[in-house]
Formats: sequence, C-alpha cells, structure tokens
Amino acid sequence: MMSFPEVIVVRSRRKTVSIEITADNKVLIRAPLTMSSRDISFVLEEKKDWIAKHLRKRSVSVGASLPSFSKSQLKELAEQARVDLPQRTAHYADLIGVRYGRITIRAQRTRWGSCSSLGNLNFNCLTMLCPEKIRNYIVVHELCHLKHMDHSPAFWALVARYIPDYKECTRWLRSEGAVLIERLRRS
Repeated sequence: MMSFPEVIVVRSRRKTVSIEITADNKVLIRAPLTMSSRDISFVLEEKKDWIAKHLRKRSVSVGASLPSFSKSQLKELAEQARVDLPQRTAHYADLIGVRYGRITIRAQRTRWGSCSSLGNLNFNCLTMLCPEKIRNYIVVHELCHLKHMDHSPAFWALVARYIPDYKECTRWLRSEGAVLIERLRRS
C-alpha cells in the first residue's frame, strides 16, 4: 500500500466514502461507521494517484506563496553541493561498481539530476535542501543510469538494491521537492 503524509479517518453515519486533502496536507477520509480498516486501506490504494496528484498541486501552490531564492542563497547551496555531492557520488559509485566523468552543480528548474551518455553527472544545488536519504537517492538514481540509460525494470531493480525505499523518495521529490523547484523557478 502507498504511504501518505498522514491519514485521518473519520467514521460517521454515512453511506459513501469521501477523501480530501486538508490545508496542512493530510489525507482526510470520511467513511461509514461499519467500514473496516482493511476496506479503507483498499480505497486509499485505489485512489492513490488522485491523492498524489492533489498533494502535488497543494505543495506547488504552497511553494508559490514562499519567497524565491536569492542569488546568494543559490550560490551558497551550490558551494555546499560541490563539497557534499562528489563525496556522496564517489561512495555510491564504488558500491554500485560504476565510473563517472565530471560532476556539475547547477540551479536546475526542472530536474534534480541527470546523467549524460559520456558519464557526466549534473546535480541541482537544491539537493542540499533535501533530507540526506533523498540526496542519497538522487545520487544513486543518476549513477544507476551509467548501467541502464532508461527507466526499465532492470534500472529500478538496481536502484532498489541501494535505496530499498526509493518509491518513498520519489514521492517526497514530487511533493516537498516540487515546492523547492517552484521557488527556484521564480528566482
């Protein structure tokens, strides 16, 4: 089952189920008194795409109300990334058994990272605002492209070997990460 930020279940005398996203990004499910927890879980799983879509929309609109990044903030993040990401990349490259070329740090408005056919890696400086496990995922994702230049099942199996909860990381990037990207787009 997909995990959500927080799910609140309210049972009442009703015949139908409704789902809404609250102002503080919680999933509120209203269900009949007689509905089992198992059935509620089934509904959540069935509606996971709708929930994820609306969480993303809410996050982006929250990002629109936050201040954009200043040039000095972006410069500082890039400097931090130039120290952190090469060390992190070298560590995971050894584990995965791949070699890479140049590492470039940029303030990218649409991507967290990329890998060229020559093995050069690009990372977004905003990666430094992500939790450590998300930074690890971004690095591993790009390094795995050195073995699989696609998003095939073999690629995802390789990612999962080093980041077993990678799906949770991708969800974080789509919701919380979208807020950071939105702030960068306005910079």
